[in-house]
Amino acid sequence: TGYGDITPVSPGARLVNVLIVTPARALFLIILVGTTLEVLTERSREQFRIRRWRSRVREHVVVCGYGTKGRSAVAAVLEDGTPLDRIVVVELNGNAAKEATARGLVVVHGSSSRSEVLRQAEISTAKAVVVATDTDDATVLTVLTARELAPEAWIVAAVRETENIPLVRQSGADQVVVSSATAGRLLGLSTSAPQLVTVVEDLLTASTGIALTVRPVRPEEVGRAPGELGQPVAAVVRGG
Repeated sequence: TGYGDITPVSPGARLVNVLIVTPARALFLIILVGTTLEVLTERSREQFRIRRWRSRVREHVVVCGYGTKGRSAVAAVLEDGTPLDRIVVVELNGNAAKEATARGLVVVHGSSSRSEVLRQAEISTAKAVVVATDTDDATVLTVLTARELAPEAWIVAAVRETENIPLVRQSGADQVVVSSATAGRLLGLSTSAPQLVTVVEDLLTASTGIALTVRPVRPEEVGRAPGELGQPVAAVVRGG
């Protein structure tokens, strides 16, 4: 309609053209222009936010993957006192990236195994990198790339299979967590020692019940046994 191929001739057809077709064309243009402006504005706003974040961020935490493990890792980092603007999420999935953005996190959209994507996350100045990808092969590639770009950063990775731990460590991870083996062991322990599993769950749940923390030994505590201190001590670490 409107190119001369079909033109309204009868009064009824002209009335339909004036009352329905022409307003519909105008409405379509309004929606098209409005949607385009909205997308361009949102993209410009996000790019400005990332540029401003890059100019001032140092000693931040990079979380590669915003699935179940990634979301839990972000919650734990926030619980530990890290500000929201010092956490950046690298995520390829669009829906997960939108969820992280809605939470107020800085998000870099792309594959965490690519050097250019990790550079956008300013990984070279990060203090820690959490690798929480969906597959173990992606974890290995991400750890390799992250270690190359950030030699001094602390890198912790999650894997599904225990047999992949040596490979991920050789790739440059400082610490490796086995998600499937840990869950399986808890399931097995729950059959004979459910109270033990309850305590472990309590330790892993943020802001409730028992919590573990790390602190330096005070001068007045040097030389004393852990049982003599005012607070319960689970372990003493010396020399790393």
